[in-house]
Amino acid sequence: MQSRWLLSFALVGCFTLGWGAHVLTAQRRAHIKITRLYTGADGETHAEEIAEGKLTPDAARSGLEASDTIKVTGLQFAHTFPGWTRDWHTAERHQYIVNLSGRGEIELAGGRKIALVPGSIVLTEDSTGKGHISRTVGTEERVALNIQLADR
Repeated sequence: MQSRWLLSFALVGCFTLGWGAHVLTAQRRAHIKITRLYTGADGETHAEEIAEGKLTPDAARSGLEASDTIKVTGLQFAHTFPGWTRDWHTAERHQYIVNLSGRGEIELAGGRKIALVPGSIVLTEDSTGKGHISRTVGTEERVALNIQLADR
C-alpha cells in the first residue's frame, strides 16, 4: 500500500514539474540575436548584442511566432572568395547582413573580431568614423544576404 502511495505521489510530482516547465517555456518569448555595429562618441566602431525582433505568436498562423514587419528598400546577395578582405570602411547603408554560408569576420579597432557563421546577423549602423574591416575566413566561399533598411 505504501509503495502505491509513493508511486502515485511521484507521478503527480513529475506531472506537476513537467506542466510547470511547459507553462514557463510557453511564456518565454524568443528573440533574434543580432550584433549591432555603431559609431561611438570616440569615432570608433563598437559592437553590441541586441535582441531586436521580439517574436510573438501569430494569431492567423497557428504555431508560428513572428517579429513586427521591418520596412526595407532593397535586398542583395553578396558572394566573396576565401581570403577576401575589405580594409577599413564604414557602412554604406543601414542594413542587416545575414551570413548564409561560409565564414567571415568583422574586425574592430583594438583587434576585436566578430565571427560571422551561417545564420549570424549583423546590423550595420557605423556610417561615420573609422569603421571596420570585413573579411572571409577559412577555405569556403561566403554568401550573405544584405537587406537594406528604410529610414526609421
